[in-house]
Amino acid sequence: MATYNLEEQEKIDGMKSWWESYGTSVILIVSVVIASYAGTQGWQYYQQQQRTQSADLYVLLQQVQQSEDAVKINDAAHLLLEGYPSSGYAPRAAMIAARANFDAGDIKTAKGNLQWVLDNAKEEELKDLVRLRLAGLLLDEEKYNEALKLLDTRHGEAFAGLYADLKGDINVAAGRNAEAQLAYQTAINMLGTNNNYYNMVQMKLDALGEISE
Repeated sequence: MATYNLEEQEKIDGMKSWWESYGTSVILIVSVVIASYAGTQGWQYYQQQQRTQSADLYVLLQQVQQSEDAVKINDAAHLLLEGYPSSGYAPRAAMIAARANFDAGDIKTAKGNLQWVLDNAKEEELKDLVRLRLAGLLLDEEKYNEALKLLDTRHGEAFAGLYADLKGDINVAAGRNAEAQLAYQTAINMLGTNNNYYNMVQMKLDALGEISE
């Protein structure tokens, strides 16, 4: 049996007393730290798996897109929208599906795809682009006020000229030439002479001026 001097025995007794008082707490703290670390590692692995799987599905969708088969494209896009709605690929999949449905003449479903992007996308630039496309569909349906309301939504400065241009088109279709002229002039001011759309918008504005004369 091991023998200890008085000083060593006092240290041992002190450690025993400390462990009896705080041992359970120490074990609990260590367990929490280990569980937290394992949880963090597990979550990071899960997120990486999600990114990889959503990327693979998007590549598959792009391949299916070449078929120009709206049914197949919708099926492939559905996998992303339902399985990975928070991924950056999901809104892009919805936009691809919208285009396929538009080309197939299914305007209602195309609008639903675009609305999905507005409701779920995190990237404001994508939402700005989708509003343009959705407003264009509403213009085709002669829902002028609804289209204008959509374009009045706050958007990025880079899209200001395009939004104003489309407002001009909508107002022309609605027979509101004065409002259209104002919108086209705003678009010209926003676009600048180096923009590819500048001359096109200027032609629209000039044509309206000739009608008003």
